[in-house]
Amino acid sequence: MSERPTKAILRVLDGEPVWPLPIWIMRQAGRYLPEYRATRTQAGSFLDLCYTPRLAEEVTLQPIRRFGFDAAIMFSDILVIPHALGQEVRFVENEGPKLDPITSSADLKRLADELPLDRLDPVFETLDCLSASLPRETTLLGFCGAPWTVASYMIAGKGTPDQAPARLTAYRDPAFMQVLIDKLVAASTAYLIRQIDAGAEAVQLFESFGAALPPALFDKLSLDPIRRIVEGLKQARPQAKVIVFVRGGGSHLHRFASAGVGDALALDWTLDPAQILPDLPGRVATQGNLDPLALIAGGEAMEKGVDHILSAVRGRPHIFNLGHGILPETPTEHVAQLIARVRGTRA
Repeated sequence: MSERPTKAILRVLDGEPVWPLPIWIMRQAGRYLPEYRATRTQAGSFLDLCYTPRLAEEVTLQPIRRFGFDAAIMFSDILVIPHALGQEVRFVENEGPKLDPITSSADLKRLADELPLDRLDPVFETLDCLSASLPRETTLLGFCGAPWTVASYMIAGKGTPDQAPARLTAYRDPAFMQVLIDKLVAASTAYLIRQIDAGAEAVQLFESFGAALPPALFDKLSLDPIRRIVEGLKQARPQAKVIVFVRGGGSHLHRFASAGVGDALALDWTLDPAQILPDLPGRVATQGNLDPLALIAGGEAMEKGVDHILSAVRGRPHIFNLGHGILPETPTEHVAQLIARVRGTRA
């Protein structure tokens, strides 16, 4: 019989209610931290920061040093997979990622047949370093983007408000879209397996664009690819724990739970845990889901939001987090107040 985990987040992912709730926040290594901005300038380009293990380790550790979060999520980006496959990816200051669009079967031929894992060696080196440098009580998280979200960037060549280019492609050329999704399922599974081998104790799949998919496309482009990745990862590495975050996927939450997709389901800020959780199986761990704008506002608005979540999840396996990534304009003192509220201590 395997030993029970001792780290708070791993205990939750094992189905155990833990109190006070363990806490980390999405994008916790980011622009709201002055020390991150200094390291980002030192690195030069964003991709250089992702691919320089010494610097990626440093920015991953910064929020742990400052706030003592219960988990550290390795610093990287979901677009390293298309970059490793051979798609041109660059990050433009104040504009975001730019890619050479992949829109046809001919374009797909420019990509590698399988993910060249050696191109991602810097990511794995970062994880290896973090395994040694993190506090013993801190869980190390890896991650990747879900296939639909990554495909949306690959097809449009940039982020778009409603993922219209990718949705239109799915309608016009479903065979092309399926080949691309299948390629990303295989690449993501291999990438996550290697992350676990490099020291990640759990991973999160980010389906940031789940809200864009209509019901007719959701299963084929989101639910099924995510299920295949989770099953492939757990078949290869049974000890791996998986958090699934589908932003805007609230209407599908029960279907993810009933299908056993992931060890925890992350809730975006549009969902009320007091209404959602009573209908979920008690064994299903959850994560979330304070509105990132409530954290910016701070004060009473933030405290009420925190207290509502704490009340709703008491007695269930739950990880406190935001309902999406922390925003750059978030005051650091509000983050400290958030952690104090969750842990029941004064900031």
